[in-house]
Amino acid sequence: MDITTLFKACVKTVRTTNKSLGNTEQKSNILKVSKDANLSTAKDVVKQITKLRNFLTENKAAYLNVLNYLSTNKTMSELDRQQVDTMAEEVINECRKLINSFKKETNAITKTPQREEHYQNITATLENYLENVSKIYTEAKAVRVKRVIDTHKLSKLETNPANRKPDLHGNDPPNKDPEPRPSVDYDPQLSSEEMQMFEAENEMLYNELNSISDEVRQMEGKVVHIAELQELFTEKVLQQQIDIERIATNVVGSTENVKEANEQIRQAIQRNAGLRVYVLFFLLVMSFSLLFLDWYND
Repeated sequence: MDITTLFKACVKTVRTTNKSLGNTEQKSNILKVSKDANLSTAKDVVKQITKLRNFLTENKAAYLNVLNYLSTNKTMSELDRQQVDTMAEEVINECRKLINSFKKETNAITKTPQREEHYQNITATLENYLENVSKIYTEAKAVRVKRVIDTHKLSKLETNPANRKPDLHGNDPPNKDPEPRPSVDYDPQLSSEEMQMFEAENEMLYNELNSISDEVRQMEGKVVHIAELQELFTEKVLQQQIDIERIATNVVGSTENVKEANEQIRQAIQRNAGLRVYVLFFLLVMSFSLLFLDWYND
């Protein structure tokens, strides 16, 4: 049986009666929720990480457009890319500090187990969110570094002269008349020793240039490897931070347990001391009683 209309009529009657009697209605506080001041730090962290993620997503194409070969209106210079790197690293470090301060604040207050679990879930969510955004940044940086290295390699290849392909039928193309070269006046006064010295110097310079080019190639490979290691290092740092916080929490709990154990030991010592006093008093009373009975019987 539906009594909704009857209930509404009763409520309206009660309100009319209260108004006629001049009684003010008391608002219920059942659905009111008290605001948690500790969550302001978490909200700030979420806002900063979201801004960084949106910025990286919007400027990813321009950030990776090293050669400006993409048909986009947004372009970046190398200085702008360095500023993006600096800004992203500063935001990531600042968010890590805020997360650590949020952990310390929540660990310092007294709370129920349910609220403690709530804070732990918030902390884990913030750390995962920051790790995902930092991974986006490190991957974009690694791709940019790789493209820069590939660009340098292509520029080196373009500077080399193109090799002439031989004819498939074995017929060499007719040799064209070589262009007249400008006459070079060699100094007829150079001796054979000086010529040998110049040749040795040229060979030394050639070997030095080859060694420098090898070192440059090695450095290019190391830069890519460093970018990959930096991404791995960022993930490991976040994991170690979580482990350190867990160890710190366990240390605090162990310290409290040791204090409680010391207090219980102190109470046990006091109880044992009182028991010894009672036993000694009992023995003295019994001794005096025996002496009195012995004297009385005599």
